[in-house]
Amino acid sequence: MNDRTALVTGANKGIGKHIARLLAAEGFTVYVGSRDPERGRRAVEEIGGAARLLVLDVTDPGTVERAASRIDRLDALVNNAGISPSLAPPTETGAEEFRRTYETNVYGVVTVTNAFLPALRRSPHPRIVNVSSGTASLTWSTGPNPQFTPGSGTGAAYRSSKAALNALTVLYAQTLAEDGFKVNALAPGLRATDLNARAATGGDPAEAAQGAVHLALLPADGPTGGFFSWDGTPVPW
Repeated sequence: MNDRTALVTGANKGIGKHIARLLAAEGFTVYVGSRDPERGRRAVEEIGGAARLLVLDVTDPGTVERAASRIDRLDALVNNAGISPSLAPPTETGAEEFRRTYETNVYGVVTVTNAFLPALRRSPHPRIVNVSSGTASLTWSTGPNPQFTPGSGTGAAYRSSKAALNALTVLYAQTLAEDGFKVNALAPGLRATDLNARAATGGDPAEAAQGAVHLALLPADGPTGGFFSWDGTPVPW
C-alpha cells in the first residue's frame, strides 16, 4: 500500500497547485497548504484524489504549529509559498519591502521546515524541496543569464531573498544528511503565475512543477544540497 504523504505550501494556485496535483497522481496523500481556507478548498476539489486541505500561513508560526500537530509523518515537504511585491532595484526598494519579502520567502521556510521536521524524521526517505529562482544565482547575476538582463539589479527584494533561501538549502542539507534527508532547491523558470507583473509572460507552470516532483522523488543515491533547473540541469550558485 502506498502511504506516502507530502505537504506543498502555497498550493492553492500557480506552480504549487500543479506540484500538489502531480504528487497526488504519484499516489501521495497531498496536504494542500493554503492560508485562505476557501481557496484551499477549491484547490483540493480541483486536484481531487488524495488531496487534503491544510490551512497555514507561513508567516504565522501559530498556524504552522497547529498544522504540524495534525501530521504524524511526512515524506516530502515542498516549500513553494513565495512573494515578489515589486521588480524594483535596491535603490528604489524600502526596508519594509525587504522585510515583508524575507518574512515569507526565508523566515517562512525556516518556520515550516523546523515545525515539520519531527514528521519528516518519521519517514524512511525524507525529502525537502525549496522553490527558489534562477534570478537568485549570484553567478548568473554577474554574467549572461537568459532569464533577465545581465547586470540588472531589478527585483532586489525577491532575488536576494531567494539567494538567502539557497544558502539555507545548503545548510539544511549538510545538517540533515546523516539522517537520510535530501534537501534541494529548484529554479522553476519564468512561469505564467500571479507572482509579479513580469511572470504573466512566462511559460507553463505545470512544466516547472515536474522539476519539483522529480526532487521530491529522489532515490537514496540522489543529490542533496543542490540547485537545479526545472529540467534537472544544475544551476550555478
